Order: sequence, then C-alpha cells, then structure tokens
Amino acid sequence: MPSSPEAPVLLWFREDLRLGDNPALAAALETGRPVTALYLFDDASPDLRPLGAASKWWLSYSLKALAEDCAALGLPFALRRGGAATAIPKAAKDAGAAQLIWNRRYEAAEAKLDDEVQARLERAGVEVATFNGRLLHEPWEVTSKAGTPLKVFSPFWRACQAKGEPPPPLPRPTKRAVAAGPALDGLAIDDLAMEPSTPDWAGGLRDAWTPGEAGAREAVAEFIDEGLRGYARDRDRPDRPSTSRMSPHLRFGEVSPRQLWHAVEAAKAEGAAPGQDVEKFRSELGWREFSYHLLHQHPDFATRNVQPRFDAFPWAKPDPEQMRAWHKGLTGYPIVDAGMRQLWTTGWMHNRVRMICASFLIKDLLVDWREGEAWFWDTLVDADPANNAASWQWVAGCGADAAPYFRVFNPILQGEKFDPDGVYVKTFVPELKDVPTRYVHKPWEATEIELRAAGVTLGQDYPHPIIDHARARDRALAAFDRLPPREA
Repeated sequence: MPSSPEAPVLLWFREDLRLGDNPALAAALETGRPVTALYLFDDASPDLRPLGAASKWWLSYSLKALAEDCAALGLPFALRRGGAATAIPKAAKDAGAAQLIWNRRYEAAEAKLDDEVQARLERAGVEVATFNGRLLHEPWEVTSKAGTPLKVFSPFWRACQAKGEPPPPLPRPTKRAVAAGPALDGLAIDDLAMEPSTPDWAGGLRDAWTPGEAGAREAVAEFIDEGLRGYARDRDRPDRPSTSRMSPHLRFGEVSPRQLWHAVEAAKAEGAAPGQDVEKFRSELGWREFSYHLLHQHPDFATRNVQPRFDAFPWAKPDPEQMRAWHKGLTGYPIVDAGMRQLWTTGWMHNRVRMICASFLIKDLLVDWREGEAWFWDTLVDADPANNAASWQWVAGCGADAAPYFRVFNPILQGEKFDPDGVYVKTFVPELKDVPTRYVHKPWEATEIELRAAGVTLGQDYPHPIIDHARARDRALAAFDRLPPREA
C-alpha cells in the first residue's frame, strides 16, 4: 500500500557529519516529506571494527556540533545505540518512515551490514535510497581500459582525472527547506562516554582541534590562507605549517572531497595559490581515493598482506621494552620520538614523519606492520580504514602500490633533510631544545661538554638509541631478500 505523503523520511548520518554537500540530506529534503535525522552508535554489530580511543574523542565533539547544526536548521536529530541490523529498522518503525536515506560506506563489514539493513527495511515496506557522499568517485567506477581494478597509483589517478572535474558541492540547506519530521527518543551524547576521564589524556587534542563542520570550514580557510601556497615544495616539512590538517575532518565527513577540490580551485582562480600547489594537493586527495579503491578490492586490508609473498616474512617477536619506547617516543632517534610524541599529544602526526616512524618499527625493529597499524588506529584522530592500512602496507612493501622493500628510511638523514633546524624535534622533544642544531638529530655525536651545556645526559635526560640503525637496516634487507619474487 502506498505510503502517506505525510510519512517522514529518516536520514541516517554515518561518516558524513555535515549539512553542506551532503547528498543524502539533499535527497531527503527533495522528497518534500518531513525529515528526521538519526546517528546510530553501533558497538554491537560483531564484524564492525571498533573505533579507537582518539577517534571516539573526536566523534563525541563532532556529534555535538552536528546536533547543534541540525537544531539550528530545524531538523530533528536523535542519537541511539545498538546493532544496525535491528536498531535501524526499529528507528524507521518508530518514526513511521516511508523512506530511509544514507550515504554509502565502503568497508566490507559495513557494506554487508548496510545490505542487510536495506533488505529488512524493504521487506517492511520502507524504501531505501543511498548516495556517494564520501569520495570523488565510487571505487568501482575507476578502472583500466579493460575494465579491471587498478593496482598502481599513477594510472589510477590518470583515470580519475580523465573523468573531468567533480560536480560542484551541494549547497548547505536553509531552514526554509526543512519540514521537520517526528522527534525520536534517544540518548544524550555524553551517555556514550566517549571522552576519557580517568585519566583525561585528551587535553592536547582539545588544544589542537575543533571537530565539527564549522571547525572544518575554519581549517579549510586557514589552509588556503597559510598552507596552500608552497604546498608542493613544503608539504614534507614538519617544521612548517604546510599541510592541510584536513584528514580528521575528512575521516568523519565534516567536509567532503568535492568541497576541498573546488575550494582550492577557487583559490587558484583568484590567484591565491599557484597551479602546481593546487595540483599537488589534489593528488593527495587522489591518494585517499586510491586507498578506498584498494579497500574495495581487499576487504581485509588492515589484517592481510596485499602481496601474499609477505605472508611468510620472518617478523621478529615484538620486544616489550622496544615497543614501549616506540609508543612513548623514547627510541633515542629524535625525529621518530618527536613524531610519536606529537601523535600522543595531539592525536595526529605529520605525514612524512608517519612514514619515518612506520619504517623504524617495520624495518629497524622488524615488527609486523599490523602492530603499528593497530596503534595508529587507536591513537589517531584521523584513523581511516582505507588510508591507515594503505599507508602501513606501502611502507612495509607488501601493498599494491608499495614502496620498494629496500627503501629503509634513515631517521638521522630524514630528520636532517626535512627538519634541518630541528624546530619540529625541539617542539616535541623539549629536552633537546638547547642541543646544537648540527647534533639535534644525532645527539650521541655531541661531546660530553656540549651535551652538558645543553643540560642533557644521554641515558638519563634522553635515551641512547634502542637499536643501531645501520645493523638493523642490514638485518631487514637480508630478511626481505629471502622473500619469493613478486607475482606479475
């Protein structure tokens, strides 16, 4: 029996916590029906990967911002908790919804769950409509000329660019466009207890970030004003404000890649940024797209080597003391320690330093990349199911478009190249702030007199290196050399 025209639409927010350029929201409003919004905190569906602690902190603040934005728009918003397979059909029934609309997700477990939810809703007579609100292109839309998935970034990005400019972002709806649906009962956001309390380790995160759509807009404006010009040249410099810092806002969908694409295009058109900087930034959006492309091909991306030949790799058993040193930024290699402390303090790490820290764990300590991926998943505010796994597999050499296994980052040379004055190191490793610049990335080479003048006693104020890099590199290369050849 046809639904009454007054029957509402239920909008299911997921990884799209914004009102601007939200295809599902726009479609819900275009139906002309009353609209009710819902966010489900799903910690009950058995196959979903639980959020890490830093991501839950971010989500808590992002949901509060979204709830306020919905209230200002006149859009009823409810928060519930439970497994989606039962909780979403129940919410649709409670609302008397004729239709349920959402933006798609791409992890295998999430996609399977969404299919189950859709089937249950349709059996109950509730229509379902889904949209792409997360990517420039759906993972299955970008293929080789033969129609096969692409495994290397460069041809993938060429195929993306051949599709032309993405459509302009959808406008943020006005209050006049909203017909309010029924208010659903639900939880208060604080009921989810996603913020740390004992101990409260999130002070640095609060100082560093403003989660939510408004915070994302401010971050975009700041990047265009201060970081976009010179981006191609300086993006690898952790000592400079030359990165976008958009990754957590993208992770939670507070800004869309389409919005970013067109924001930097507008900056170029206005003469605020050279074309080379805009193109380099767009290529970084391309890497994000490529990571989701790989996730679609490899559902167990965070747990299984893309290249099966790595399955027999002789990883070392993690040494508890070395792992603790890596976690806490006490390895004795200043650029590694600065990165790990930046992560612990702010929930984020500069991308170049992520590669250095990952290489140190994988190739100096010979620890399985999955150990590092899990730590980053828990501590990063931008822990993304595609990007996190893709980056770790790239450094390990076991991914689809991976770094050559023989590329072992030297933490001393990397520090000297990308933090030449030691500004980044001295920010996050303050015990080295008075060490002469020529020694800041290798303090063990300073004389005892120079260290004493800087107030540093190695082994007391700052640790000796936990491993000799040259020997560790030789050990890693010997292990990698024993791998069978890569399949064509």
